[in-house]
Amino acid sequence: MDLSKLIKNIDAIEVLNFKDIDIKGISYNSNTINSHEIFVCLKGEHVDGHDFAQSAFEKGAVALMCERPLNIEIPQIIVKSTQESIADLAAAFYHNPSLSLNLMGVTGTNGKTTVAHLVQKIFEENNKKCALIGTLGYKLASKDDYLEAKHTTPQAPQMQETLQKILKADVLNVITEVSSHALEQFRVKNCNFSLAIFTNLTQDHLDYHITMDNYFNAKAKLFKGLKEGAGAVINMDDKYAKKLIDVVPQGVNVITYGVKNKADLMAKNVEFMSDGVSFDVVYKEKSLNFKLHLNGMFSVYNCLAAIGAGLFNGIELEVIKSALEETKSVAGRFEIVRTNPMVIVDYAHTPDGLENILRAARELTPKDGNLICLFGCGGNRDCTKRPKMGKIAQQLCDKIIITSDNPRSEDPQQIITDILSGLALINPKTVFVESDRHLAIKLLKDISSENDVLVLAGKGHEDYQILADRTVHFDDREEVVKVFGE
Repeated sequence: MDLSKLIKNIDAIEVLNFKDIDIKGISYNSNTINSHEIFVCLKGEHVDGHDFAQSAFEKGAVALMCERPLNIEIPQIIVKSTQESIADLAAAFYHNPSLSLNLMGVTGTNGKTTVAHLVQKIFEENNKKCALIGTLGYKLASKDDYLEAKHTTPQAPQMQETLQKILKADVLNVITEVSSHALEQFRVKNCNFSLAIFTNLTQDHLDYHITMDNYFNAKAKLFKGLKEGAGAVINMDDKYAKKLIDVVPQGVNVITYGVKNKADLMAKNVEFMSDGVSFDVVYKEKSLNFKLHLNGMFSVYNCLAAIGAGLFNGIELEVIKSALEETKSVAGRFEIVRTNPMVIVDYAHTPDGLENILRAARELTPKDGNLICLFGCGGNRDCTKRPKMGKIAQQLCDKIIITSDNPRSEDPQQIITDILSGLALINPKTVFVESDRHLAIKLLKDISSENDVLVLAGKGHEDYQILADRTVHFDDREEVVKVFGE
């Protein structure tokens, strides 16, 4: 694409050394840049892309987008914010694919991945293709393997490129997870969402957002950007629901859902069983019983969110029921790895997420069995949630093991100390500490019996452990098999 066409709608402060050259791609990483690409100098938390512009030029960059003039004799588009302008650049380069797609976004602290997968299943049950973009990667159909993703929501160029690939594959429906970071960092700017889904808002990412108000405002951007005729599916039982509804533009169709508070779409007569959950879905005077293979009250809410998405898209409730009743758990989301004892692996890494998972696991714990939880907290992340998670684990479990979970550059022992500060009493018979996660799982076997239910929380689908100086392969599910056997 000619540079003049690419930057036609960019709000540039000035353009230096202009020459209308052919641009073959967009890059913000000097290590992976290809010849004839434009290099965007992004300013991140730890590095400044401007410092790598010379290296990018030497490796083939033919133009720069930056926030200040640089001493490099190639075209430079000077903008106020490269983080925002890269989204405009990406939309132009990939020809705004979302304008031709039914693009649905799901946001919230917990449940995004599960809801996205459920929505995909619902569309497929209705004989409509639906692509998925999220934490586990992206894929064109539920049967496909995931293609790797480094973020819950890809950076703007990858997001637009992925949407273009989906469109070229003749898949017209897309469900994507939308993180608060993505909304704050303009990764989904110029994405035309036809539907926004809100699961919940509880404490997470305060290392980045600082306050819950900032966190809410980030999530709310997805809804504020909806256009007339679009839809919003909102969890009425969440305390931020009414505040969120207030920012939804006029002309947007709102479907609320809930279990406790009055909503358009409700689950009633909820009954938990050893192999799943049963509840009646009530919508517009119609009631239909659902029997799912998923477990826990959080699964009821996730299903209601997905049902709301299906209803907004004109899919019959009977079709939705068929899709959800066939669905098994999503990888790393309340995934039962083995039985006798029952071992559950889950991604829960927030106070609310941990509480939801443990309450669901308690429902499966025999009267003569113990509920035991192994968990840690990530390093270089919101440290205020650590004692809260410790308190929740102690209150809801018979025994707990506190260990490491991606400590990054922090001292694992300090993270554990922060968690322990939330405990009312440290009883050596019920509270165990082992910073090595592999050894902690061995310890889990030693302190458990066949009637117990064991929850490994925090890592879920992740197959790595981020340490101070390296990232190593580590998968809770694999470790369980090693320690406990198949």
